[in-house]
Amino acid sequence: MASLNLGLSLSRKKNAFRNAAVERKNLITVCRFSVKTLIDRSCFETIDDSAPEFLNFASILEQILSHRLKGQLTWFGYESPRSFWDYIRVACSKVSHSCICSIENMENVSSSRAKGRAWIRVALMEKRLSEYITAALRDYKTTRRFYDDGAIVLGEEANMLAGMLLGLNAIDFSFCLKGEGLDGSFPAVIDYTPYLKFTQSSDSISSDEEELRTLGSSGSESSTPENIGPPFIMDENSWYNKCKRVEQKYRLALEQKGYLEELVRLREVQLSDSASQNKLLTQRIKDIELNHKLEKEQLEYIIVELQDQLTVLKNNDLRSRQELTTHLTNQWPSPGALDVKAVALETLLYQKHNEQWDDKSFHSLGHLSADASLSQMSFDAGQSQDGSGKHDCSHLSEGKEETPSLLGLCGSLTSVASYKSLTSLKSSECLASPTTEMTSPGLTPS
Repeated sequence: MASLNLGLSLSRKKNAFRNAAVERKNLITVCRFSVKTLIDRSCFETIDDSAPEFLNFASILEQILSHRLKGQLTWFGYESPRSFWDYIRVACSKVSHSCICSIENMENVSSSRAKGRAWIRVALMEKRLSEYITAALRDYKTTRRFYDDGAIVLGEEANMLAGMLLGLNAIDFSFCLKGEGLDGSFPAVIDYTPYLKFTQSSDSISSDEEELRTLGSSGSESSTPENIGPPFIMDENSWYNKCKRVEQKYRLALEQKGYLEELVRLREVQLSDSASQNKLLTQRIKDIELNHKLEKEQLEYIIVELQDQLTVLKNNDLRSRQELTTHLTNQWPSPGALDVKAVALETLLYQKHNEQWDDKSFHSLGHLSADASLSQMSFDAGQSQDGSGKHDCSHLSEGKEETPSLLGLCGSLTSVASYKSLTSLKSSECLASPTTEMTSPGLTPS
């Protein structure tokens, strides 16, 4: 009993495997037929949504891409149905300049099945359907994740599918992405009637003639030779029909050849134009890079020159400041030296004119200090030229301490304004002349 059950299970598995193989082969064969009918139809008119050949092809391709597609697992462990668009969206996401994002953002297309049908139409209009299928099949890891074993996209038929779809790139499609064909509420139904054709062989024809002859002899005792005529006439008609079909196929092939030659010529012209434009753009880029390099070198040279000029200006400014400081320091002597010289000059003038003063000149004592200051300025000027008074001033400055009151008085008398005022004061009548005789030796300055 166990061996019987094992044999039944093995036979069931074999039958299932055979049925799956037959299903895959039938779908691929029907897809090949639909591609051929599309190419034949495109020679006479433009393919749009209303063409039955295209509707049949779209249904076949949808069935192929949905063959043994895994369901989507939910939180409760159940599988929900899934559309082939989920697989195409993930597997073709790395294709350059793909239409995946535009299909996702379409407003009038909401369901997953409708987006997959819109993708088929857009890919046919872009003439890139074979490229998308090839890129999706190359991502074997994603394909294994979305499909079960025995699927068409996991078998050897997948390579045949990509090669068949390559012939659709020669057809100009025109679709409306807002039509009823994008409605995902109804399933895709394949119409097999255009591809079912009965061809009678010569053996079957002879057997039919024998059967007709037998039926005719049973109805009449003798058969006339006229009964043999119609088969020869039908045979002649069949040969004539075959010649017409061959001629029609030859014309279609000739038209397709002319179309493909014209398409190749157009692509060659476009390629030559693109090559010339590429050459011009390359030359323009080289010129721009050369100009940029020259401008950069000029700017670097200008920056270096400006830095050198700035360094020279800074050095000149520093030198001018140092010269100005040195000039001002040498022009005006220090206040301490002026005070010491003023005290020494007063002492000398007092010893010189002590015996020449009289009683009448006591009231002009205030003006004498101004005269002494004037003489001091002239004396200092003379000593600063020959340098003979340096030793005396230094000796006096060591012996006498400088006081703040003396510094203020000497500073006021040794300034340029004081010198000018003393010059005018010397020429006035208030100052006593040095030649005037001093008749009051008893008076001394307090």
